[in-house]
Amino acid sequence: MKKSLIISLVATASLFAADYSSVIEHPNASKMIEKDALAPAKAYTIPTGCITTDADAIARGKFIFHNLNGKKAKKNPPKGLSRKQMKPGKTYLPGDKIPAKQYGNCVACHDIEGARGAGNIGPDLTNYQNSFIKTGVRNYQFVYQKISDPRIDNPKTHMTVNLTTKLFTPREICDIASYVISPK
Repeated sequence: MKKSLIISLVATASLFAADYSSVIEHPNASKMIEKDALAPAKAYTIPTGCITTDADAIARGKFIFHNLNGKKAKKNPPKGLSRKQMKPGKTYLPGDKIPAKQYGNCVACHDIEGARGAGNIGPDLTNYQNSFIKTGVRNYQFVYQKISDPRIDNPKTHMTVNLTTKLFTPREICDIASYVISPK
């Protein structure tokens, strides 16, 4: 009896079994990977006058360094920054949703003067001017390049690629570099 019951169940199940392969989506993973791949590492030249002691530039750099995005920023952005990121060339109509501006959140990996919840993954940037710039170990070009596309001197880095991916503009890179280098 057990044998006939098992045969009966298998026969019934096979009647209801169907080939669902035609309704299962099979995306082209190669195209998805190609779309998500980073552009090759790129060397950048620091713009003239990039590193500055201008208080507004340093304030913008500090804000970018310490915040993840405009939507969740605890304070209002300083002059020259916005919580929203309008895409160049796109026309926004009333009622259109403008995406939040993505900031650096550099403090998640780097420690620096006045940091809250500072990270210990990346190098400590405390007293950067005295430790690296004045000693000649680093220069302004190095700082600009490291923030723009750190893969130039370290292809296996986990640091965000900021200018090559267009996460930041050259001016924003200059603001961050000015903040890192500034006395605090």
